[in-house]
Amino acid sequence: MSGVNIRRLSTADADFEAAFRRVLHGSAEQDRAIEARVGEILADVQQRGDAAVLEYTHRFDGVRAASMAALELKPDDLQAALAAIPADQRDALQAAAHRVRDYHQRQLDACGRSWSYRDADGNLLGQKVTPLDRVGIYVPGGKAAYPSSVLMNALPAQVAGVGEVVMVVPTPRGQRNPLVLAAAAVAGVHRVFTIGGAQAVGALAYGTATIAAVDKITGPGNAYVASAKRRVFGKVGIDMIAGPSEILVIADGSTPPDWVAMDLFSQAEHDELAQSILLSPDAAFLDAVSASMDRLVAEMPREAVIRASLAGRGALILTRSMEEACEISNTIAPEHLEISAADPQRWEPLLRHAGAIFMGAYTSESLGDYCAGPNHVLPTAGTARFSSPLGVYDFQKRSSLIEVSEAGAQGLGRIAAELAYGEGLQAHARAAELRLR
Repeated sequence: MSGVNIRRLSTADADFEAAFRRVLHGSAEQDRAIEARVGEILADVQQRGDAAVLEYTHRFDGVRAASMAALELKPDDLQAALAAIPADQRDALQAAAHRVRDYHQRQLDACGRSWSYRDADGNLLGQKVTPLDRVGIYVPGGKAAYPSSVLMNALPAQVAGVGEVVMVVPTPRGQRNPLVLAAAAVAGVHRVFTIGGAQAVGALAYGTATIAAVDKITGPGNAYVASAKRRVFGKVGIDMIAGPSEILVIADGSTPPDWVAMDLFSQAEHDELAQSILLSPDAAFLDAVSASMDRLVAEMPREAVIRASLAGRGALILTRSMEEACEISNTIAPEHLEISAADPQRWEPLLRHAGAIFMGAYTSESLGDYCAGPNHVLPTAGTARFSSPLGVYDFQKRSSLIEVSEAGAQGLGRIAAELAYGEGLQAHARAAELRLR
């Protein structure tokens, strides 16, 4: 077959900005038909509960069940799946889980604890950090199944101290993925239901006779799942609205071209709408990576998806310098950012916006997807400008602590009363003044 069809751009070109915007333009506009259908499904689940979920599970997944109980997997089912998978897979799953759990435990120790102090007047001020009572995690089960997503969603919830983790995973035509179920066993998921789509999101958000409503829903899904999460936000919390996967590689030319080509493929193989971009000031290196892509693509089982992704949203971009590459990266705010350079520590301080930053030639993005330790649920579509990876903090909430002493009420009361009168809220002012000596 022919070589990979991917744009070649240069920041020195007069039309670069316009061409670059076309690369970044994604599918942000939601399909109105999907939005309307999701609205109908959620309303039906809210009204009819289990009966609606059973009906949609039969219609969309081809699974007929007499009751929701038949769609719930028992702990023994999960342990049986763990025991049944090959030993190498089991060892890899447990090793990855250990690293992910350890990373998030350190996150808890760093920022997830309650704290308080007393000021000079003896007032106690602080913050009480408590876990959510119940969360739902959505695990895809359609085109592909992702046991890694089970670990990345369930383990930080577990570390945070969430009381109950409820997992939903579609099983089209009744096919259960053993590795996904094994991951649920390793991650300590409390309940698992073999349901998916907007109906699963609705069941988690509104509750049914069988599924208690959760406080927050996390995890990736298709356009229907994303739309449903957006619609139930406010009733429950959500982690984010995730778009297609993205990788941006900033390279100084010191990394073997085959490595970089495969890193670009690693995201392109997810989805035809995924984005893979390489920035480098070395034109010869861009040529070498392009040649590697042409040679290696035929070896990929998902060759057609990779080709479509790279043709639609991929780019090899020649920059004037590494500094300019870093500035372009900040404009993109990518989900995954690789600094494939001999001295990545030199460039990292220049990078302000990214979901995860992978530093050095040996740090492939795929290691972060599975087992490095940090979470792989990351902001996409430029939202890394204002949001963060999924973490322990997503499964906690914070309450302010205020205990005012008699002495403290004197000074604070006068301040509060003055401001309250200024706002025209006399009861506020009087409440503070009544406590003055």
